[in-house]
Amino acid sequence: MTEYSKPLAAHETTIPGLVVFDLPVHGDARGWFKENWQREKMTALGLPDFGPVQNNISFNDAVGTTRGIHAEPWDKWVSVATGRIFGAWVDLREGPSFGAVYTTELDPSKAIFVPRGVGNSYQTLEPDTAYTYLVNDHWSPTAEYSFLNLADETAAIDWPIPLSDVEISPKDLAHPRLAGVVPIPPRKILVVGANGQLGRALRASYGDAPHVEYATRDDLDLASPDLTAARRWRDYGTIINAAAYTKVDLAETADGRRDAWAANVTGVAALARVATENGITLVHVSSDYVFDGSLDRPYREDDPVCPLGVYGQTKAAGDAVVATTARHYIVRTSWVIGDGNNFVRTMASLAERGIDPKVVDDQVGRLTFTDDIARGIRHLLESGAAYGTYNLTGSGDPQSWADIARRVFALTGHDPARVTGVSTDEYFASASGPIAPRPRGSVLDLGRLVDTGGLTRTADEALARYLG
Repeated sequence: MTEYSKPLAAHETTIPGLVVFDLPVHGDARGWFKENWQREKMTALGLPDFGPVQNNISFNDAVGTTRGIHAEPWDKWVSVATGRIFGAWVDLREGPSFGAVYTTELDPSKAIFVPRGVGNSYQTLEPDTAYTYLVNDHWSPTAEYSFLNLADETAAIDWPIPLSDVEISPKDLAHPRLAGVVPIPPRKILVVGANGQLGRALRASYGDAPHVEYATRDDLDLASPDLTAARRWRDYGTIINAAAYTKVDLAETADGRRDAWAANVTGVAALARVATENGITLVHVSSDYVFDGSLDRPYREDDPVCPLGVYGQTKAAGDAVVATTARHYIVRTSWVIGDGNNFVRTMASLAERGIDPKVVDDQVGRLTFTDDIARGIRHLLESGAAYGTYNLTGSGDPQSWADIARRVFALTGHDPARVTGVSTDEYFASASGPIAPRPRGSVLDLGRLVDTGGLTRTADEALARYLG
């Protein structure tokens, strides 16, 4: 008997992410009415905004109809329109809860959210039962599924009607026992720009994790009109965009301006479109160059952007595009040091070769090492931090480029007094080509990241470790 007028409520189960909902059903002598799926009310109770795209109905005319156990690579919202079922769910995802079982009865006053990779099965308890489910992907023959035998001894589901007395399809009868099940892996992570400095740091951080893929420009053309069909994007949970045009001075030329806009805006917009259409979290790396550097305090995430040059303008435009996606992290950083040629290695080389450099002393910020950026990105993703923009740099006292150069000299056993500080204008006075304007103040406030439990090393500590 359907229970009327229950308040809408959510109940956690023994399987992570599997949530039972009580649904208010309003009835009288004519029948009943309910809101079977109401996005605003249900997400307010903690239901993931899973973005259903297909609605399926399975009508069962006989008591004892038994189907399952199927784990598909998508989320489901399962309910009953008429009749009543005994439902059984088994966690078939990789991880510590693999094999966990939960059972309950569903009638029109109850529904259940079944996360991707949790095996779903049911047995009808009344005739003319209509079993309905919303899913957030279109059925595809190329999708990877896992199945479990209804009679698996490890799961030991206590079916109300013995399986020997009910009709089961030959396909369901042939499903493997739990020991033979291939677990559903987590949704994939795609690192774009995998050969760059940050891309290599992300490779080092994630290693050979089977659910992480790495793409270079040769592997994935963001300008291709076929980008939306380049992969089965619904299998991906996260795209980390580590690709960018970063030649700040060359961006001031005609060709450089074109290339900077293509990489930092047009390519980013293509990724944002893919992320939006497929419910993917997009991680995008931003820059202190979106600011003009005129504030006398560290920049916060909500400070208005005011870029000085073409590079900064393209980064600000890319940030604005990414911010339109529902699931995004914009990681704003500064003065990046990683694998390959960089300021620190240049200063160490000059010190070793006996060259006394002139270095800019009127730009102030903090160094940020790519392994710290990679670690910070993983923290945001794995901690479930609120979507949005986060500043992520080395911590500690701000320094000028000349201060850092002197520190490099000292750490490598050379006299820091060999470094002479000069103004930005003096440094570029003899330059022959276009020079991009630089923000004088590049210090970013790290409070929002710290509030999530994310920590970075001090820039000086990271520099000392980098130099060995």
